[in-house]
Amino acid sequence: MNVLLVGVNAKYIHSNLAVRYLKAYTKDMDYNCDIMEFSVNDRVERIVEEIMERKPRLLGFSCYIWNIEYITRITTLIKSIDDSIQIFYGGPEVSYDSENFLKANCGEYVIEGEGEETYREFIYTKIKEYKNEEVDYSNIRGLYSKKSGQIYYGGNRSLMDMNKIVFPYEESEDLAHKIVYYEASRGCPFNCKYCLSSTFHGVRFIDIEKVKKDLKYFVDNKVRLVKFVDRTFNCNESFANKIWNYLIELDGETRFHFEISADLLSSKSIETLSKAKKGLFQFEVGVQTTNDKILKNINRNVNFSTIKEKVEELKCLKNIMQHLDLIAGLPGEDFNSFKKSFNDVYAIGPDELQLGFLKLLKGSSMREEAEKWDMHYSPYPPYEILKTKNISYNELIRLKHIEHMVDKYLNSGKFNNILKYFVESDLFDTPFDFYEQLSLFYKEKGYFKRNISSSEYYKVFFDFNNEILRRNSELLCDIIKFDYLTYNKKRGIPDFIYRESGKNIEKQIKENLIDNNLISSVNDVHIEKFNYDLNQYFVNKLITKKDFYVGFFNNSNNVLIDLGIYLKK
Repeated sequence: MNVLLVGVNAKYIHSNLAVRYLKAYTKDMDYNCDIMEFSVNDRVERIVEEIMERKPRLLGFSCYIWNIEYITRITTLIKSIDDSIQIFYGGPEVSYDSENFLKANCGEYVIEGEGEETYREFIYTKIKEYKNEEVDYSNIRGLYSKKSGQIYYGGNRSLMDMNKIVFPYEESEDLAHKIVYYEASRGCPFNCKYCLSSTFHGVRFIDIEKVKKDLKYFVDNKVRLVKFVDRTFNCNESFANKIWNYLIELDGETRFHFEISADLLSSKSIETLSKAKKGLFQFEVGVQTTNDKILKNINRNVNFSTIKEKVEELKCLKNIMQHLDLIAGLPGEDFNSFKKSFNDVYAIGPDELQLGFLKLLKGSSMREEAEKWDMHYSPYPPYEILKTKNISYNELIRLKHIEHMVDKYLNSGKFNNILKYFVESDLFDTPFDFYEQLSLFYKEKGYFKRNISSSEYYKVFFDFNNEILRRNSELLCDIIKFDYLTYNKKRGIPDFIYRESGKNIEKQIKENLIDNNLISSVNDVHIEKFNYDLNQYFVNKLITKKDFYVGFFNNSNNVLIDLGIYLKK
């Protein structure tokens, strides 16, 4: 019996954890199981073609809000081509309205909730059926089945023992260039109304020695990034500290991403994390809003002051990348409240700031309270908020435009000095005001409707300054040029980046650098002249006009010093 498990990921570099769990949990059983992975950027017709080439007897799909519409198109085409192929669905997008989903879509089965044990019993029954034995799917717990238009349900299945989970990745897999997903626990101690984790109470952990063994496998195989999908990784302080300590001691090249609750970080955890080498850990911290009243509305029992304190402590370590989240459209929060939340979080100085928009997921208590808060949301995945009694559709669109600016400019990390110039100047009252004005300029220029080149993203600031702010700023020109040359190729520099060095001066500096054994070839560095002492400005905010020569080295180890000292006298 040939079974094909299909994961449709948001991006090519992602990997699907769910389908791997199912295959691993049944690897001792007598059937052929293969996995295929695609992304939502692939053509549906190509996916159908590749699936049909495998000639599966049974076909399973892992379903989420970002791929469900895509998957139903695939399954409709497959059933039109060969109705004998049986189809089953699993995942959060089909687990909370399984009966109606199965009625409305082609396919025979839905596995709800945690799928491993239900899938194992389902495959066991399928094997028996394949051998022409009499079977009954209606008694399998956690399974919805459809027969002659009638839906049957086997009832709820108890949550599984986490130590029965089988390591989902195979030795033959090339994971070096993938984002690998892993979980050490399931469940969440909190009960936030917008989150599906609130539908289950309690947290279950995998044995820590097994977790360590799994993580060593990733490090030994030089996986680039492992993202823990645990909802609140540090809800058990002892467990989290032991894992962090272990990864620090392994000292590998693999980076690890965790979702944490910053307010739970103790001084002991901070001390542990202080020992990590730079870049080893990435933390995602859900702030959602800094308005304590709104936090109560969503049943989130934390206050922003505690989060801020812990995030700032982590920032002082200078070794952990922090990504902070806000959610627009929360019940009771208006535009001005969100603006304050934005400015509060921005002031902390996170490495990344994500502006998300409330999604009223199937099964969440937030969806059940939609009428109470006069929430209007899209009936189509991902069920995003359209408006509430506190924030209008137009205001949410304004926030979406601002989100685009923040994601492109702040989160890319390639415009840091330019952004500081605007945000820290007297041109705007708050960071939010700057990003909103920039988004309005974008809209006026039509940039939201077309793709612009990487160099144009820098040119935007020249045009924004000249056309909107109308300030003659030679210093800004220097800053834009510096950020551009720091993160972009030095050949083919666009015309809007003014050049002043002169070949003779550049040659002199390079020859002197070679004489001092600082470079081995004139091609090792690009020399550029600036009109201001950028070191004084970036470090001390002192504006000093002078000829300032900067070297941009091919090895990226740039040191901001005035190379004018290497001019031959």
